[in-house]
Amino acid sequence: MPDNAPAEYADRAVLWNAVEKIEKSKNAQLAREIEIALPVELTREQSVSLVREYVKQHFVAAGMCADFAIHDTGCGNPHAHIMLTMRPFEQGGEWGTKQKKEYILDPKGNKSYDPKKRQYKCKSIPTTDWNEQTKAEEWRAAWADFCNAALEKQNHAERIDHRSYERQGIEQIPTIHLGVAAFQMERRGIPTERGNINREIEVSNQKLWQLKARISKLQNWLKEEMKNNEPPTLADVIQSILSRREQTGKSDRYQAIGNLKSAAQMLKFLQQNQIKNMTGLDEKFKSMIGEQVDIRDELKPIDRRMATLKKHIEQADIYLKYKGKRALTDTEQTLFMAANNYLKGVMNGKTSLPTKAWKAEYSKLANQRNKLNQRYVSLKDEVKEDEQIRRSVYSILRQEQRKQQPRRVHDVEL
Repeated sequence: MPDNAPAEYADRAVLWNAVEKIEKSKNAQLAREIEIALPVELTREQSVSLVREYVKQHFVAAGMCADFAIHDTGCGNPHAHIMLTMRPFEQGGEWGTKQKKEYILDPKGNKSYDPKKRQYKCKSIPTTDWNEQTKAEEWRAAWADFCNAALEKQNHAERIDHRSYERQGIEQIPTIHLGVAAFQMERRGIPTERGNINREIEVSNQKLWQLKARISKLQNWLKEEMKNNEPPTLADVIQSILSRREQTGKSDRYQAIGNLKSAAQMLKFLQQNQIKNMTGLDEKFKSMIGEQVDIRDELKPIDRRMATLKKHIEQADIYLKYKGKRALTDTEQTLFMAANNYLKGVMNGKTSLPTKAWKAEYSKLANQRNKLNQRYVSLKDEVKEDEQIRRSVYSILRQEQRKQQPRRVHDVEL
């Protein structure tokens, strides 16, 4: 608690009863909740100390009371819930105001009167900056700094980052939140729809990483090949191989045949893609990277929307299952009320559940996702072909290097 808060508020029951008493409006916000993930590398004592110091420096120091609880069931998801008061304290320990009114003045400096409302025009000015949107980013960044400092102090190599994958420049699709019920089912070995979506996302991420690594390898090779100027053309290389075909000895004949096959494959690929030089091959690699990014950008909103639709459908099924049923158990009543409240928030005043429309949209998105996965397979095959071309070119040019000095491997252009 801040220094000027009443001492009896150290009892959380007294604190939150006082909060409810001071708020008169029926739609008043009583508290702000912040949930933070705890590093699994830290012990329970270290986590408690870390959270305590964090709330002291960033919430209590600003004038808020902070009531936090740590949840750790040993399932690998330790986290803390922080409840924060919304009103500042006066010097005497009384609750302060959340905002104050300020009259809107006309150009002459007089108060402006609103004849319709029959009152002077005014606007509300917050008494604190706690509700500013920039605070969320500030508090998230501060928590990341606190965690990383604690991890470094305990000699752990792991670090966390509060920024999204997109802001970090990481080409990775984020997974969706499982929720308590789905998480418990997954722990017991029961597959859930949300778990299946996350598994599909993990497969997509794996494909992204593999493609990125392979394309990066091809690009690095291409940069090495383009270091020197005025290399011979592809036609020069192929013609040189063909002209020496009849002169090849028996011991080298199988090797020559292999070279001819590689040269033919290379030529076919370059002709099909209208590639005449290294610049063209570079453009080909860039187009593959562009397609990879396009697929990633298309997958992200599809995955998010599918997760939302799945939640809609799940809650609609629960609502319809228990609607009109008599003698509900406490658990069934809780599920029914939760589903009812959830659907009210997404129906926008509509009375009939659009379950069929949700399922149709989900099916459509699933088909789109399958098509994107097929594009991944096609792109992967194309990358393999490019890698084979690279190996063929490298092999051919190394042999050219031995036979035609002082020409070097890196001097030759396709």
